[in-house]
Amino acid sequence: MKKVLVLLLAILMLALTLTACAGGKKEEAPPAATASPVDVRVAALKGPTAMGMVKFMDDADSGKLEDNNYKFEITAAIDEVTTKVVQGEIDIAAVPANLSSVLYNKTEGGVDVLAINVLGVLYIVEKGDSVNSVADLKGKTIYASGKGATPEFALNYILKGNGIDPEKDVTIEWKSEHAECVAALENSADGVAMLPQPFVTTAQVQDSTIRTAIDLNEAWNGLQANEKEPSALVVGTLIIRKEFLDANPDAVKAFLDHYKESVDFVDSNLDEASALVGKYDIVPEAVAKKAIPKCNISFIEGAELKTKLSGYLAVLYDQNPQSVGGALPGDDFYYSR
Repeated sequence: MKKVLVLLLAILMLALTLTACAGGKKEEAPPAATASPVDVRVAALKGPTAMGMVKFMDDADSGKLEDNNYKFEITAAIDEVTTKVVQGEIDIAAVPANLSSVLYNKTEGGVDVLAINVLGVLYIVEKGDSVNSVADLKGKTIYASGKGATPEFALNYILKGNGIDPEKDVTIEWKSEHAECVAALENSADGVAMLPQPFVTTAQVQDSTIRTAIDLNEAWNGLQANEKEPSALVVGTLIIRKEFLDANPDAVKAFLDHYKESVDFVDSNLDEASALVGKYDIVPEAVAKKAIPKCNISFIEGAELKTKLSGYLAVLYDQNPQSVGGALPGDDFYYSR
């Protein structure tokens, strides 16, 4: 009988021990489900609007990014990008600032703007040393391309803001392309030209006597200095199809993180960034190395995006409503995460 009691006591002690162990053990939570990679189709135009994403493209092409499937294409044909966005063949595109508004109106609000990726790249250049401020342009002949487009509207705004009548105080000779402006400058005794980067750098490589006289980005900022919400001379924007944004909000946030990292890399690593710009055939590496510091490659989002871009679009609208698609975009145009 004594042996039986000892055996029962041992069994009871074992049962209590097992119960205590089981009660003290924490159940492990099942691993969190990871989102499936999303196919993200991206397009950009050759030039500054594509330069900021070269590190992003290289990381994607080399397999360093595994969160989503990124497909990039670089083209010189703006109509091709516009068509693909409208037809849903491209999800995200780096395009001229006014085109973002045009597409918003054309798609009846089907496009949002994610960020500003390039600020002003327009410069006044000359072969002499007679122009050091906007006021010095009075009485000059200015060779330029882009009549009826944003270069004309930006130039008019800056001239008028400095007390110069574009129709009376200067002679603006409009050319069909930048190369014609440079050729006209070569044959002019005291003329000046308005050129964008990286074409300014290309022209200076060919003729070292061409001097950058005025940064129109700085001239624009000067006119906005006393404004409560200053706008900016915006050249490039990053847009997205709203349908894609609504369906893939996390993928879009990841895209923007990668894009910002790429812009920071390009702005901070000139040699490596220039090599990548050349690799992707945006402009030759040697040109990129000289042009990147003057291309104002940026990443501006949120409230600052809305302030700078909406003011810029308003300037264009005041001169020609069709330059922004006939109407200014509504608040829903401006994405904020």
